Amino acid sequence: MANNDKKTFVLDTNVLLFDPLSINKFGNNKVYIPLIVVEELDRFKKDQNENGRNARHFARLVDGLRAKGSLVKGVALDGAGILQISILRDPSTTHVGIDLSINDNLILANALYLKENNESVVLITKDINLRLKADALGLEAEDYETSEMTIDELYSGQRSFEVDVQRLVDFEKNRYLGLSEEEKKQFFANEYLIIHEEGNPQHRQLGRYHEKKGGIVPLIKSREGVWGVHPKNIEQQFAFDALLNHEISLVSLVGKAGTGKTLLAIAAGLEVAIGQQHFSRVLVSRPIVPMGRDLGYLPGDVNEKLAPWMQPIFDNIDFLFGNQRANNQTTTWDELINQGLLHVEPLTYIRGRSLPGQYMIVDEAQNLTPHEIKTIITRAGEGTKIVLTGDSEQIDNPYLDSINNGLVYCIDRLKKEDIVAHTRLVQGERSPLSEIASELL
Repeated sequence: MANNDKKTFVLDTNVLLFDPLSINKFGNNKVYIPLIVVEELDRFKKDQNENGRNARHFARLVDGLRAKGSLVKGVALDGAGILQISILRDPSTTHVGIDLSINDNLILANALYLKENNESVVLITKDINLRLKADALGLEAEDYETSEMTIDELYSGQRSFEVDVQRLVDFEKNRYLGLSEEEKKQFFANEYLIIHEEGNPQHRQLGRYHEKKGGIVPLIKSREGVWGVHPKNIEQQFAFDALLNHEISLVSLVGKAGTGKTLLAIAAGLEVAIGQQHFSRVLVSRPIVPMGRDLGYLPGDVNEKLAPWMQPIFDNIDFLFGNQRANNQTTTWDELINQGLLHVEPLTYIRGRSLPGQYMIVDEAQNLTPHEIKTIITRAGEGTKIVLTGDSEQIDNPYLDSINNGLVYCIDRLKKEDIVAHTRLVQGERSPLSEIASELL
């Protein structure tokens, strides 16, 4: 974010709630925090959610910096920059007609005052409307981004691989395709491949790059389907391979509504935990957005309060057990819950837990921050597999977008690891109506 010209970055409250360490990420420039931002942060400090933790973290961080000198005059940061926290008592910006009784406008007034004093000011905020206000007042304003990646550049987890006909025949016969050192360099661990004959895309096989073996291996397939579910397209075949593969400990599935992310994940979890007994239970969870907020005054006990949030998961489980009943298997998901083999819960109270030997599915993971994703994955004990599902274009968390959410962050940072796999689902399979709605509405 920094360049060779010294700039003054004015930070909004939402930036510090999103990343309390952001003050160290502007190079050797000046970071200015209006006092009204500190007052806004103070209102979050007692919250038990992620905003509260970040507000407390920032307070401790700045309190440590006070030992270096006066925050009003500016203290040195680790990144060679300067941090200043101050209030401009007499901003000369009242003539522009903004109401200074509004906190956002006070932040703008501080930024305008600095600009009038010949500082090169950039307002950093995750509030789109505040950026619009800044633009109207002639202030440069930017979103706070932790990544230079765009959504189009997000790792898809799959690609086409063209080979001559003899290599394709060898792969079909030997169920393994060796790669040259040069070829290995172009693939990530567990990347899925559509291997097709040169000049003939219809002659193809599907495989996965196995980094330890140094070649391509075929996908895991089940003739009877997985808990009554059969893959309907290539991406779903890739997804099932990752979900059923015991060598892979973390799977991420991204796709629009109706592509089958949650259904595939739960079906695979039931298969490997209950069918194969490879895991002690299936734990299905999703964030209550915002994560950790009080559930409010919904009637009933905790399970009844959670029911509206968890209903999308139960809808998928109902569908799967409908398949089982059609196959004359009479076990119900109520029985599995009573036996402790299936557990559905919110992510609210996961901090501090250890989860060994479990198949854990985190639905709607795009509504989690990078720090929350880290908290969840670090809960994994010995023998636990975690599956993250979500649509990076459907963000309900006000501080996240399609790039800075925890799901995308996780995909980008862990794509090289040999126990991690990712698949992007594109084709909608819920119904023709759902598909045209996703495309056209």
